[in-house]
Amino acid sequence: MTQQYRNLTPAEIEQLERQGNYSDDWSTVRVADPFCIKNVRNTTFRNCVLGANATIRDVRLLSDYTLGDNVTLFNIGEMTGGGTSKPLEVMNENGGRAILPFAGMTIGEAYMWARYRGRKKFMERLEQMTHDVLATDDGQRGRVGDCCTIKNTNCIRNTSILSRSDDPTTIDGALALCDGVVGYGCTVEHGVIAERFLLGEHVHLEFGLRLNDTVVGDNSTLARCEVGNSIIFPAHEQHHNNSFLIAGLIMGQSNIAAGGTIGSNHNSRTADNEIAAGRGFWPGLCCSFKHSSRFASYCLLAKGDYPAELDITLPFALVNNNVSKDQLEIMPAYWWMYNMYAMDRNSKKFAKRDKRVVKAQHIEFDNLAPDTTEEIFHGIMQLRAWMAASTTDTVYAQGQEKSKRPTVVLKAAEGLKAYEDMLVFYAMKNLESGKWHPEGELNTLKKKKNAVKKVESGKRETEWVNIGGQLIAKQDMEQLIADVESGKLGDWTAIRARFDTLWEAYPTQREAHAYSVLCRIAGVDKLTDDLWQQYQQRYAEIQKYIEEQKVASRHKDEVNPFRNMTYWDDDERAAVLG
Repeated sequence: MTQQYRNLTPAEIEQLERQGNYSDDWSTVRVADPFCIKNVRNTTFRNCVLGANATIRDVRLLSDYTLGDNVTLFNIGEMTGGGTSKPLEVMNENGGRAILPFAGMTIGEAYMWARYRGRKKFMERLEQMTHDVLATDDGQRGRVGDCCTIKNTNCIRNTSILSRSDDPTTIDGALALCDGVVGYGCTVEHGVIAERFLLGEHVHLEFGLRLNDTVVGDNSTLARCEVGNSIIFPAHEQHHNNSFLIAGLIMGQSNIAAGGTIGSNHNSRTADNEIAAGRGFWPGLCCSFKHSSRFASYCLLAKGDYPAELDITLPFALVNNNVSKDQLEIMPAYWWMYNMYAMDRNSKKFAKRDKRVVKAQHIEFDNLAPDTTEEIFHGIMQLRAWMAASTTDTVYAQGQEKSKRPTVVLKAAEGLKAYEDMLVFYAMKNLESGKWHPEGELNTLKKKKNAVKKVESGKRETEWVNIGGQLIAKQDMEQLIADVESGKLGDWTAIRARFDTLWEAYPTQREAHAYSVLCRIAGVDKLTDDLWQQYQQRYAEIQKYIEEQKVASRHKDEVNPFRNMTYWDDDERAAVLG
């Protein structure tokens, strides 16, 4: 808003009063030209700033709000700002991870604040930075951005709604939004109740959702469910009836099916337990889990009531509660061996569905990245140890469930081979896309900041943290924390700029990591021409396998008579399914 505001003239005040308007002090009411006075009727003015071309009709109470240009408010019961910001008790119901949201806070910033609780000085600095933001005029008033439409809504209280002309936000038919932040391009509709929340960009809430004390990542959809005390990273889907998520950290690219009960505290004396799931978390229908549990990336869990706490450390695994045999079963690398079409599609679809105009939160969408690759290395180490310890054909895992019953590894040898292929595929995909060659190109990499140091020493960066979707080497994250503690990074803007800088460096770091992964597999410090050619050949074979598996996994659906029996003929099926 760039308008110049002026005081009302005596004639304008008289006309406004004739039209049913009221103010305790007309000198506090200022307007910008052109001012269409005939359109202002039956209004009581209360500490608001209205942008150009605002349309406000049938709003019973509007106070302490700043509205942008071209905002439409229609049929709203109460819309009040100016209250004290309330903390979100995320990831844990006891409040020990509480954060204060503010307009513009990213998912990664919220997670960083909630996660690093052991760093007292870091926590103090983040809290002070946030109070500095909330102390500004925008922090004291509620805020609605340009081109936002809000209608048929009962109550909006102390909620900032970000919107702009190229990325508008719409709220239609919500029951209540209290003490929260709605990000750019969001849609909230059809009976939603949300209290103490932070939404990223292009989040869709609908159909009776109940939400509290939760951060929801960009490009996510929540509907017909109950979610509380959680942090959800970008690209999350949970839109079926009767699903329940409480006190969880879900690291994105995830899907919660109907009937999911994720986070029952009934196995503990206090509400201080948590669920932590890596990206790609996918529990099947009617899954129930106990606090506290942890899941590696891309865990697919079969339908079932899991009776004890879980710590699933094998990524891309299928997990099954075999009730008839009273055993937990884990199949490593299941996605790679039997679900290749979905694995390939997931990396592409999340990027394709990213409709954000300005990408404040950086996101790694590829399911094979430094974080999951390091989980695979850990999985290989565990599989080899468990296979060596087995005295029969059955391989037993250790430490995956808090119970005395056995945990059986299904297809352990096949899973081990698949993990090794996944490592080669990840490394070669990144090196070839970077036009890598073993001789000559190493000197090019030396010019790319500090990433080469890990290559020259024969070491690789083995620890990565997922900060809201952005992958950051652990040592870089530790440096960021140290710089906040020292005051070098003095506000949230400076922290955001550091995240941007790290994202710019990430492709080079990932390329260096890929090279070191290939060296680790080959057992060398540096690749020779012969080794490079060998891995090029293996990469070609793996690519062929991927294409064959994608076709095979889809072909199972094509020839399934039970899937096809509801169609009279192929023409009808093609018309419906494409």
